[in-house]
Amino acid sequence: MKRTLGPLIALLLSTALLVMGNGVQFTLLPIRADMEGFSAFAIGLIGAAYFSGYVLGCLTAARIIRRAGHVRSFAALASIVSAIVLVFPLEPEIILWCVLRAITGFCLAGLYMVIESWLNEKSTNEIRGRVMSVYTFVNLTVITIGQLLVNTADPAGPILFSLAAILFSLALLPVTMTTSDTPGPIKSAKIRLGWLYSISPVGAVGCLAVGMANGAIWSLGPIFAHGIGLSVAGVTYFMSAVVLGGALAQWPIGILSDRMDRRIVIALACLLAAFAGGMLAYLVGTVSGGLLALGFVYGAVAFPISALCVAHANDQLSGDTFVEASGAMNLLYGIGAVTGPLIAAAIMGLTSVRMLFIYTAAIHSLLLIYVLIRLKIRHAVPGEEKESFVPVPNTTSAVFEMDPRKDA
Repeated sequence: MKRTLGPLIALLLSTALLVMGNGVQFTLLPIRADMEGFSAFAIGLIGAAYFSGYVLGCLTAARIIRRAGHVRSFAALASIVSAIVLVFPLEPEIILWCVLRAITGFCLAGLYMVIESWLNEKSTNEIRGRVMSVYTFVNLTVITIGQLLVNTADPAGPILFSLAAILFSLALLPVTMTTSDTPGPIKSAKIRLGWLYSISPVGAVGCLAVGMANGAIWSLGPIFAHGIGLSVAGVTYFMSAVVLGGALAQWPIGILSDRMDRRIVIALACLLAAFAGGMLAYLVGTVSGGLLALGFVYGAVAFPISALCVAHANDQLSGDTFVEASGAMNLLYGIGAVTGPLIAAAIMGLTSVRMLFIYTAAIHSLLLIYVLIRLKIRHAVPGEEKESFVPVPNTTSAVFEMDPRKDA
């Protein structure tokens, strides 16, 4: 345990700094784009560009890491992200910003791969589950700090972009200065979407739907909050409430799903997410306290659905196919995160910003209907054959190598 603790702390510190910088970007860029006069569709396009680059990185970045090694790849990718974030305030132009966000998404996918494969190799079987939980908790909570850091300066100036660049640059230090041995080559999981759907229809469709909803929230949530009259501080508080709700609810909802048919829990979460989304749209113009509370509830019921879908699919699988199936679900989530912001932005552009949560309510309602149909078609997996729920972040397929369920 002592031999494992040192390098894990270094890697988790790099993760925290990286995610914090990304949290600054996720909230800052939509706000700044809105200030620059970008349309809702243009902002949605920028969000879709990020997730497009991220999906491409999930599919191809492993080749770069295998060729250059973990440390050099991490240094190169983090340097690119740090430099790119400084370009945004220099030229607020839609095509340039889309290109920059796509490159950022690609680089971050590679950075997550380095960290996750390293954490996996340095984690023994005895502590792998705990490391997975800590890593997920870091991903879901540190990004909140990054969002709140947007309150430290004027989004119309260059300071916050410099702050994000500093965080990305500092993320280099723990990984590049660690004396632990680097992990072996990253394995590339096969992607078979048709096979995944035949094994777990709810898992496949659920990840796609959640990607469509969550991708829209990440890309356009700040525009919704800013568009209904919240200050910059109010925007960061709203987005932080959504993320914090998702972070805190992962474990209790997961434990509940271990005790009953997971599809019922997914359906219930979809029902509550649709209701919370509808109420958020309805309460536009009311006191911000009510919006923050509903934002927290929305995140608490909407964000865990992805991990529930992974857990449900794993109930149908053997351990040697878990990583492959999870990688396919991660790809489906990414595809949804690319298309979701475009659809939501088009709807918002034709109507109003409140339609963002009407859109997510529609997505969750459609998923609810699909899950109810599947409940009638296929019987539940017996309780004694189910694997325990594990909260997982939507990062790369490398994270599932660390998941203790892969050896079940």
